[in-house]
Amino acid sequence: MIEFNRRSLLRTAALAGAAAATGLAAGAPAAAAATTEVVNGPWLVSVGWGVLQVNPGRTTPQRLLDDGDQATTSPDGRYVAWINNARSGDGSLEPYVSLYDRVTGEIRKLLADPFGVVYGAPTWSPDGTQIALVIGNDTLVAIDVATGGKRVLAQGHTMYRPNWSRDGSMIVMQWTSRSEGPQLRTLELATGKVRPIYTREAAGESFHGPVFMPNSERVVFCTNRWTRDSEVLGGAALASVRIDGTGLKRLTDEPRYYLSPVFSPDGRYCAALSVPPTNEAPDGGNIIVSTSGFGEPWWIPGDEYDDSSRLDWARAI
Repeated sequence: MIEFNRRSLLRTAALAGAAAATGLAAGAPAAAAATTEVVNGPWLVSVGWGVLQVNPGRTTPQRLLDDGDQATTSPDGRYVAWINNARSGDGSLEPYVSLYDRVTGEIRKLLADPFGVVYGAPTWSPDGTQIALVIGNDTLVAIDVATGGKRVLAQGHTMYRPNWSRDGSMIVMQWTSRSEGPQLRTLELATGKVRPIYTREAAGESFHGPVFMPNSERVVFCTNRWTRDSEVLGGAALASVRIDGTGLKRLTDEPRYYLSPVFSPDGRYCAALSVPPTNEAPDGGNIIVSTSGFGEPWWIPGDEYDDSSRLDWARAI
């Protein structure tokens, strides 16, 4: 059972920033709806067994989905894709990939397999017609949303957490090289070429959660490259690197627990799951937001999302 513990996290100025980030400002249109104004909508927080929705101007989340994990919203904001890898108590639920319609409330399964098949976190193509995810840790596939048909994009290596660029040309993912160890790699969809863009500096470094910046020219990710000696439990930083592997930058100064960075639909903000100084352990934490320039961040007030696994930011519909 998930418990929500009310925490007073924000000063007055931060509340104003949160209001702006959740829908009061519009930016450049997204690729999926080039003629429609982009307005930021709710956050979706996957908590391992179910998905919560945090609406703009609200602090207490509502339960959107009762099962599943790793939820992500289509570029037009209408559909939520999520996975399930576990059995329910009576054994009735087995691995599947499903879509939830935020307008009608209807749910449709895209994939279903016997227990033991493992689905990874899904990511949408910018036109909303495909979803990419890893099956069994070593096969990256693209699923046709209309038909449920799938095609293999890459196979034979350990892969996690793919993210599709907004220009549609690439997918970035965590990758384990047999000779060089953990890396971030991009897959160029037009050619099928896979290129490393980041390799860990030392054996003690961990990194995860790669996501393209809205302009598709850099990748943001979480790393403890500069914070391995920090006394902050789970302390890390956000970093970025160009898609050619050059220009590594540290984006945040204070060591924190970071998980699942995501950019707002309008491209003007970046949010992540993190842990406020008032929390004693990195247990999922709360939502931290900054501008896309990674200036002074602010916390979203409200409840603590224990054991969260993914944050997504939906477009308003």
